[in-house]
Amino acid sequence: MRYVIQIEDLKKVYQVGDQEIHALRDVQLNIADGDFVAIMGPSGSGKSTMMNVIGCLDLPTSGQFYLDGYSILDAREDELAIIRNQKIGFVFQKFHLLPRATALENVELPMIYAGVPAKERRLRAIEALTSVGLSDRMNNKPNELSGGQQQRVSIARALVNNPVILLADEPTGALDSKTSVEIMEIFQRLNDRGKTVVLVTHDQEIAEYAKRLIHFRDGRIEEDQPVGNRRMAAEEVKA
Repeated sequence: MRYVIQIEDLKKVYQVGDQEIHALRDVQLNIADGDFVAIMGPSGSGKSTMMNVIGCLDLPTSGQFYLDGYSILDAREDELAIIRNQKIGFVFQKFHLLPRATALENVELPMIYAGVPAKERRLRAIEALTSVGLSDRMNNKPNELSGGQQQRVSIARALVNNPVILLADEPTGALDSKTSVEIMEIFQRLNDRGKTVVLVTHDQEIAEYAKRLIHFRDGRIEEDQPVGNRRMAAEEVKA
């Protein structure tokens, strides 16, 4: 089995004044290629810190962390920037789209940073937007799109560099229930095609679209188990 995430004895400690805040405590976590993992936990449980560490947005204090075989703790800042651009596709609750750019131009951005030639950028952006059902909205700007359509653009943007992992932080938090199901159908479809997905959510119903559910509490993994009675978004969309 190939693991895209390997974490051993991971700790994250913040210094606040003269106090040490232990955000993560001795975390052990492996995520296999092609898995779909939901991470849950109450406020202060460590789930957001874990998300930031997996996304290489924050470094752990100690432990081991390998992403697609790379030792993240040994990486320089410029190397981390390349890893974030090429290995990780980010999807957030807030869409973070450039307001004056079209959907197509927004999706091209990560490829500009990666140095992809213009013709290839355009073709890959079109393919990504088509894969999320927006072939007829490519030239629209964000204010001409619904919330669900904007999130589809952000998913397409996350896909264009063919990352090894999609990292989604509350991706349905700003959406209504019907649109949330449609977005989860996209994540499940991408996962069915082999894409590894890690989703952080406070919503138990959203977590049930994943294959595996991890609960954090007090900086530790409290529970890690397969999702029973997994929800299938494609069936709900058709209903």
